[in-house]
Amino acid sequence: MSLYLLVKLAHIIGAAVLFGTGAGIAFFMLMAHRTRDPALIAHTAGVVVLADTLFTATAVALQPITGLTLAHLAGWDLGSLWILASAGLYVVTGLCWLPVVWIQIRLRDLARAAHAAGEPLPPAYDRLWRAWFVLGFPAFAAVLAILWLMLAKPGG
Repeated sequence: MSLYLLVKLAHIIGAAVLFGTGAGIAFFMLMAHRTRDPALIAHTAGVVVLADTLFTATAVALQPITGLTLAHLAGWDLGSLWILASAGLYVVTGLCWLPVVWIQIRLRDLARAAHAAGEPLPPAYDRLWRAWFVLGFPAFAAVLAILWLMLAKPGG
């Protein structure tokens, strides 16, 4: 197998990890949130923080490396519109993801504290949940757009 195909495979796997982990995290967080059970939310958010650390962060770090390597190996112009748009959307995704990670940690900690005290979730949990939920939409849309750009390569 050529170096180009190996790097392309790594890049595709990274994109799948970003998309799949993001969708899975959103689903499991939403399902846990709907129960309003602090113990379940604390456990789920703990697993989500771990998954983001192990999978998402790794893919986030490797995607630019594999993307730039692919561009070099294929001879693509880094100034082409689809590459610039992909890079811009990647930054948008990151600007949404970084606060989401912090929010997930806070949601986990608030749920743990509520569970330990035998109390319902505090109002701060609901405020953070809304922010987490809202930030997911532009991040998810940006990832979908990046995937389309990678496949279609509009304008060459």
